[in-house]
Amino acid sequence: MNDHEYTGHVEPGGEPAVRDLENLQIRKLSVGPMDNNAYLLTCRSSGAQLLIDAAADPDALRRMIAAGAEHNWLDVILTTHSHHDHVGALPEMVAATGARTAAGAEDAKEIAEKIDLPLAHGDVIEFGEQRVEIIHLRGHTPGSVAVLWRGGEEGDHLFTGDSLFPGGVGNTDRDPQRFAQLIDDVEQRIFDRLGDGTWVYPGHGDDTTLGAERASLPAWRERGW
Repeated sequence: MNDHEYTGHVEPGGEPAVRDLENLQIRKLSVGPMDNNAYLLTCRSSGAQLLIDAAADPDALRRMIAAGAEHNWLDVILTTHSHHDHVGALPEMVAATGARTAAGAEDAKEIAEKIDLPLAHGDVIEFGEQRVEIIHLRGHTPGSVAVLWRGGEEGDHLFTGDSLFPGGVGNTDRDPQRFAQLIDDVEQRIFDRLGDGTWVYPGHGDDTTLGAERASLPAWRERGW
């Protein structure tokens, strides 16, 4: 599947969707009973890889990693937030690959697996010749992070965990303060900074773009969730 055929839709239990960019290959896989999305980012020049959310089904994750690089070389497993459905396969994947672990500093203490890289807003993770930027989005959990890869002519690609979806921000349990924090962070740290063409890869379900969602921001704020 080349970039023009990638839609961002994957079926639970199905094969990964593959997006081929010049410098990066992105694989998206739906795993587990809550249809979590796991994303594998592969540096095309070096084969180094970063896995976002080892959520469930370690066998399927291992197959995806093996398809991405000749030597099953996984540099980092990055967890977008501490909720159980996003870390179910983390211990097995760390044991199988020896990858370093990363998560938002405020969530790291809630994750049973040791977190090697506690992340703060603006941090950068490098794998091979690629680098991603960490965007701290407070509200869904205290340490939720999004992951931004800037592809130049190939656009900006944003992996948002459970903080931003098609149709709204993540669940804040009807807590007005948590919602206000999340909608503020999403607006100021994402929409105010990145263009409409930015592709959004959420923690569950289909992808979207910032352009498809931008006009709805006032309505989201008004409804309070």
